[in-house]
Amino acid sequence: MSEFRIAGLFAGIGGIEQGFHRALGNRARTDILCEWWEPAKRVLETRFPEIDVHPDIREMQDLPDSVNLVCAGFPCTDLSQAGRTAGIAGKNSGLVRHVFELLSRRKRAGALPTLLIENVPNMLVLNKGHAMRYLIDEIEALGYRWAYRVVDSRFTGVPQRRRRVLLLASIDLDPAGVLLTEDGGPRPDEDFHGDAYGFYWTEGHTGVGWAIDAVPTLKGGSAIGIPSPPSVWVPGNVVGRKFVVPRIEDAEALQGFERGWTDVQGLGRRAHGLRWKMVGNAVTVGVSSWVAQRMIEPESEVPAGEPWNGQRSWPTCAWGANGRIWTVPGLSEFPRHAPYRHLRDEVDFGSAPSLSLKATAGFSKRLSKGNLGQHPGFREDVAEHIETLRALDAAMSGREDQLTLAYAWS
Repeated sequence: MSEFRIAGLFAGIGGIEQGFHRALGNRARTDILCEWWEPAKRVLETRFPEIDVHPDIREMQDLPDSVNLVCAGFPCTDLSQAGRTAGIAGKNSGLVRHVFELLSRRKRAGALPTLLIENVPNMLVLNKGHAMRYLIDEIEALGYRWAYRVVDSRFTGVPQRRRRVLLLASIDLDPAGVLLTEDGGPRPDEDFHGDAYGFYWTEGHTGVGWAIDAVPTLKGGSAIGIPSPPSVWVPGNVVGRKFVVPRIEDAEALQGFERGWTDVQGLGRRAHGLRWKMVGNAVTVGVSSWVAQRMIEPESEVPAGEPWNGQRSWPTCAWGANGRIWTVPGLSEFPRHAPYRHLRDEVDFGSAPSLSLKATAGFSKRLSKGNLGQHPGFREDVAEHIETLRALDAAMSGREDQLTLAYAWS
């Protein structure tokens, strides 16, 4: 394939489409977008002003005849560890069936587009991989051959540890030649600086999402039920500023978007939380750019694999057709090593807001009940941060009391 005419279903804020446009320029054109959530629709209408945005995939009857690539980052709410884990039959993740209905109609019309799906790796193991089995069965019923691979967004150079499944199905090219023929191996330790560590302050009972010189996966929700930024521990910062929070513009950059991408009109008073949720649900732009580059020039020789018997959770990469599945043992989640942008390059540790006393105290309480967060100096700095903020809070309260008393006597 040398040119792409795209239908972006479950488009979110356009991460897949933006990646293709960025990588291929005028060789990639988006013909239609579909997104039901009003805040995300406003972003799409602002950033892709010439493209029709359909409001509901359940009401789409057909894909435009021009489309030769369907992209679907369908909702992960029922599949992710942070979500409800209801599975592929869940209310939100189950909407993917409408993608296959649209493709079935296109097949009957005699032109079957290539399909690109992105979702969370938990679907490979949840309910013994039932969600992945459903997707593969639907894909093969349409006559596609397919390949998938788990990738970590850090391979694109962004300091965000974000693991996602890329699933490609096509009758026009070999998906394995796109996804499985380039491998940089795990990023070496020397790529990462030891001056900053990302973690989730909304966790602490069962995990903290720890990442060295990166933030953990940006996400639309959290363990305590709110969309929230991670925090960054900066051991070298001054007391009271060793725990900072990235701004929403930082998060956009960590996903590969231009800063301000979600800063659009009409979001209202809840704009800040809505923007975090949109960015957390997005596809990393650099990841889709890599797929676009590989689709233009796929490899003809697929690496030797071995048959997979389907008796355990799905492997981290595989390809197949007609009921036969092969996997490639040892293939990493880093197809290449783009130049790394360190966390300090994306988040200004000097001006980023400090993690609040309430947030830190709640995190510390959860942390104290388990054996997590044992990196040398981490727990001690958490305690110091709380003590410092409490002292500052007391000092400010005392000053306000003095001002109130002075005003009363005046």
